[in-house]
Amino acid sequence: MKNTEHPNQLTESIIGAAIEVHRALGPGMLESAYEECLCKELSLRGISFTRQNPVPVEYKNTKLECGYRLDLLIENTVVVELKSIHKILPIHEAQLLTYLRLGKWKVGLLINFNVLRLTDGICRKVSGLKE
Repeated sequence: MKNTEHPNQLTESIIGAAIEVHRALGPGMLESAYEECLCKELSLRGISFTRQNPVPVEYKNTKLECGYRLDLLIENTVVVELKSIHKILPIHEAQLLTYLRLGKWKVGLLINFNVLRLTDGICRKVSGLKE
């Protein structure tokens, strides 16, 4: 995929890959299994990504490594946080927004694979905007 692709098109491609993984695996597995399979699916689709990106916290003009890690950073543009939980809670959305703010990224996806229909487990956030 081209780095110039519009973030909306990129998030559609990511969601399509996640739906494919969910169709194959269904709900009820560990987050790590979904991450591994989603990475394989993204690779098959030619979408570049990095896994477990460290996210430093800047405090008083000093970058500190506090152990925060993104699940996936897609095309250096879209932050993807994966879950396999009963329900997405406001704290999970806050986590995604915090990662967007800390890394100065604009778009993020929170994907919960532990649902019957994956579209019910997807939350898209744009930094600085309410959706």
